[in-house]
Amino acid sequence: MEKNTNKTVLILGANSDVAKQCIIQYLKKGFSVIAASRNTTSLDSFIQEKSLQVSKVTVLYFDAEDFDSHQKFYDNLPAKPHIVVYAAGFLVDNEKALKDFKGAKQMMMVNYMGGVSILNIIAMDESNTHLERIVGLSSLSGVKGRKSNFVYGSTKAAFTQYLAGLRQELASRKIIVNVLVIGYIRTKINEGLQLNESLIMEPDYVAKFIVNAGNSFTIVPNFKWKIIYHILRILPESLVSKLP
Repeated sequence: MEKNTNKTVLILGANSDVAKQCIIQYLKKGFSVIAASRNTTSLDSFIQEKSLQVSKVTVLYFDAEDFDSHQKFYDNLPAKPHIVVYAAGFLVDNEKALKDFKGAKQMMMVNYMGGVSILNIIAMDESNTHLERIVGLSSLSGVKGRKSNFVYGSTKAAFTQYLAGLRQELASRKIIVNVLVIGYIRTKINEGLQLNESLIMEPDYVAKFIVNAGNSFTIVPNFKWKIIYHILRILPESLVSKLP
């Protein structure tokens, strides 16, 4: 049964498949949701399709790459959030990123710089005394540099390290910062990629780990990916270089 928590969650990059599942699950827990994305039309259609409680969801335009707009976006929020989820992401394959800097730059701007820009603004607003949690979505690709995806991985590694420092910065204010280190998900960002089917997670499964995040900094959904995560962390570079 749904309950009213009188709390608000702000989801940035809310048009991703995982973020959309977060909207559903936060609503079930009684949260009001501010869903922010460049594609507001898609979000409106999703809310209508799923028959979600319109009075509890506010859809706003947010562009992770438009840094100059971030302060105004935050100042104009209908309510200051208790929880913030940064789910914006962009991916181009490594070969393209190496040959065309435009794609590499966009990954840097969406996956890392946009997150730092808006989350700094949110975190430094000490007038928002009910901010209790910030969750950022990162990737296993950021654990170790691999020749197959190191440009994308570098943006996720940078974001993970930023969140680690932000966690320390906000600890005195009792604000929890979590990072989701995620493997393959069945989402539109991975369409067309040759992935191991046995390792692919569903968006609603990953969303549960976000919505139910605890105190630990690093959260790795799925036991198979936890094993891979720990192996990658200790694997010497000579072996990493042999990975596909």
